[in-house]
Amino acid sequence: MGFVFVTGGARSGKSDLAYRFGRDSGNSVTVIATATADDSEMAERIRRHRELRPPSWATTEEPLQLLAAVQAAPDGSFVIVDCLTLWVSNLLGAGHSNDEIRARAEKAALELSRRSGVVVTNEVGLGIVPANELARTFRDVLGAVNSVFANHAERSLLMVAGRALELKQV
Repeated sequence: MGFVFVTGGARSGKSDLAYRFGRDSGNSVTVIATATADDSEMAERIRRHRELRPPSWATTEEPLQLLAAVQAAPDGSFVIVDCLTLWVSNLLGAGHSNDEIRARAEKAALELSRRSGVVVTNEVGLGIVPANELARTFRDVLGAVNSVFANHAERSLLMVAGRALELKQV
């Protein structure tokens, strides 16, 4: 039992890997999607992700209440959270404080550690320091949230160019 934490850059293959793990699990699959279709480009991304999922998979679209969505997933199902990046963005946009977001992350990660699944997120801390305060706050909060989930994960993987690199605890 436990979840796999998958991080990496945009279009690095994170969701594809998560879906492969779901197909290979042999269990029913519940996808918790955190994206909202606020514009046509995001609506198209959501449509493409939906097409990749088998029709038998359950999908819960939940941009804010991740813990409740995980708790609502049927016992024994393989849970895919896709993705923490948009969840953190949604929480910041809704006015939640950094400390509140970290506390929510801790509770959700603990709940997920009792289940089988995959958590997908982006690694946004490898580039230059963002020029504006909101972007820096987002980068910092997502980095902290990613650390929380990685610390609760059974395994952590970094996706680069469609290849998974195992991240070891030191």
